[in-house]
Amino acid sequence: MIITSLLDTDLYKFTMMQAVLHQFPGAQVSYKFKCRNPGIELAPLVQEIRTEIKSLCSLHFQEAELKWLRQLRFIKSDFVDFLGLFKLNEKYIQVNALHDGQIDISINGPWLHTILFEIPVLAIVNEVYFRNKHKVPDFIEGRRRLDEKMIQLQANDLSDIKIADYGTRRRFSKSWHEEVLRVLSEKLGTSLPQRFAGTSNALFAMKLGLTPLGTMAHEYLQACQALGPRLRDSQVFGFETWAREYRGDLGIALSDVYGIEPFLRDFDMYFCKLFDGARHDSGDPFNWGERMIEHYKKNRVDPLTKTLIFSDGLTIPRTIELYHRFAGRCQLAFGIGTNLTNDLGYEPLQIVIKMVECNGQPVAKLSDTPSKNMCEDQKYLAYLRQVFDIAQPN
Repeated sequence: MIITSLLDTDLYKFTMMQAVLHQFPGAQVSYKFKCRNPGIELAPLVQEIRTEIKSLCSLHFQEAELKWLRQLRFIKSDFVDFLGLFKLNEKYIQVNALHDGQIDISINGPWLHTILFEIPVLAIVNEVYFRNKHKVPDFIEGRRRLDEKMIQLQANDLSDIKIADYGTRRRFSKSWHEEVLRVLSEKLGTSLPQRFAGTSNALFAMKLGLTPLGTMAHEYLQACQALGPRLRDSQVFGFETWAREYRGDLGIALSDVYGIEPFLRDFDMYFCKLFDGARHDSGDPFNWGERMIEHYKKNRVDPLTKTLIFSDGLTIPRTIELYHRFAGRCQLAFGIGTNLTNDLGYEPLQIVIKMVECNGQPVAKLSDTPSKNMCEDQKYLAYLRQVFDIAQPN
C-alpha cells in the first residue's frame, strides 16, 4: 500500500486540525478534486485508487507517532489524545469515474474528521498514475537532475539560503520522496551553514530526524468565510483566531486567499508585529516580495526581523533568482515541492483538492493566479470580489 502511516502528510494539516478541534469542532465541509492537466485520463485507475483509500481508512496513529507529535512545542496534549482515537472514515469520501476519462473525488463531512484526507489522497492519485504510466521509472535521470540541483544550491554565494521540501502531495512515489530527502539532508544539511531547513512531511521528519515545517493552508482562511461574523472581516477573523490558538507561535500568514491587495489592507501594524512573516503562493513573487518589504517599512517594522517564504511552483533557478533579489533585505525561506519530488523527466500531474463549501455555504480563494481559483458558485465568486474590492480578471 502507498500510505502506511497517517503521519505521511503535511505538518500544516495537524496544526490546522488542532485549531479546528479547539475553535471550530462542529464545522461541516466539502472538498473537490481537480486535475489541471489537459488530456490526462485517470478514470481507468479508479478501482486502484479506491483500494488505496480503503487501506488509508484502516490506519490509526501508532504510539511512537503520537509520542513524536506530543514533543512538538505547539501541539497540545488533548489534541494528541484525540488523534489516539482517530481514523479516517470511508463514508466521507467518494471516488467516481467520469465520461470524459477524468475522475470525481468528493469529500463531505465534519471538518475535524475529513481534514486529513487531502494530502494522502493526492499522493495516492499521483503514485497510482505514475506506476501505471511508467512501469520502469528512469531513476537514473531523476538522480542526475537531483545532483544538478544540489550543485546549484551549493554555490558559494548561497551560503545562507534555506530551502525546504514541500512535495508530498505531488511526489512521484513515496520511496522516491524519501530518497530525495536523504540526498537533501546529506548534501545540504550536514555542513554549516545548513541550507536544508526541513520538510513539510511529518512522517519523514520523524523518521529522518528532520525539522517539520508548516502553519496554515488556504482551506483554513477559506473556511473562515463561513465561520466568521462577517465576510469582509473573515481574513482578520482567521488571523486573530490563529493567534488565539497559537499565542504567537507558528506565525507565518498565508497571503493569497484574496490576493495581495486585500491581504495588505487586512495585515495591519498589529499583524505585522504579531506574525513572524508571510508566505507567497501565487502571482508574481518578485512583486510580492517588494510589496511585503514596503508594507513592513510603512508599518514601522524592520523587514530584517521578518521572514518571507516563497512556495509557488519553485524551481531551483527561480529560487536562486529570488534569493539574490531579497537576501539581506529580510529573512528568507523557500518551500520547493514538485520540482524536488517529481522531476524524473515526466510531466507532473497538476492536481489539487480544495475546500468548496463550509457549513452549507460556498467558500473560495481569489488567487493572484486566476487559474488557481476553484469555486463551483460563480455568483459567490462575484460577491466575494465585490466584498473585497477585487477587480474581475481579464
